[in-house]
Amino acid sequence: MIYDSKEIKNIAKKFGADLCGIATADRFKEAPKGYHPIDIYQDCKSVIVFAKKVPAGSLFADNCIPYTHINNVITQDVDRLGIRISLALEEFGITAVAIPSDGPVEHWEPDKQYARAILSMRHSGYLSGLGVLGKNTLLINDKFGNMIQIGAILVDVELEPDPIATYEGCLPDCRLCLDSCPQNALDGLIVNQKLCRPLSNYVNEKGFVLKKCNVCRRICPHCLGLS
Repeated sequence: MIYDSKEIKNIAKKFGADLCGIATADRFKEAPKGYHPIDIYQDCKSVIVFAKKVPAGSLFADNCIPYTHINNVITQDVDRLGIRISLALEEFGITAVAIPSDGPVEHWEPDKQYARAILSMRHSGYLSGLGVLGKNTLLINDKFGNMIQIGAILVDVELEPDPIATYEGCLPDCRLCLDSCPQNALDGLIVNQKLCRPLSNYVNEKGFVLKKCNVCRRICPHCLGLS
């Protein structure tokens, strides 16, 4: 049976995805050992990657609670969307394995405060044509900028992949995110999680995890898209 990639992307958008792209499993050849889609689901042939737009207003609030709240809710929305899409795909006889948009994770290095998800959402977004990687390590989409939350589904059928985006996300000489990070956690390729976490995952006395910093996201000239 031939599966229509366009129809599958239309299903994702009907359920609420703002973006949807497809990558073949073999595009993930640079993934670390143990973190390739086939390491998660051995029959994976394609990866469906989708995203929802994150409301941008919270970036400009003077209090971190709105930004924390928006991130928590949108992450749950993306996870629920992944389940809805997976159930719809099962009706076509497709085995679909939904991957969490954020946590939980298994890999944790306490000395480095380093966590690694089972599948990199930003690299999945890049490999499925949803955007390009910025120096702040965030995926930049031409329409929505870096204000997107990404989810992915592994499927056991071959689907026509989308072309990888070739537009310019970061200006070559731009260092705004690198120079503005209050923790000096960015080098243009990776984020030092040990330096970043005290503000990005701040735990207050009540036990709430707050996102007290979004400078690298907010200061990007393409925060809200390329236009």
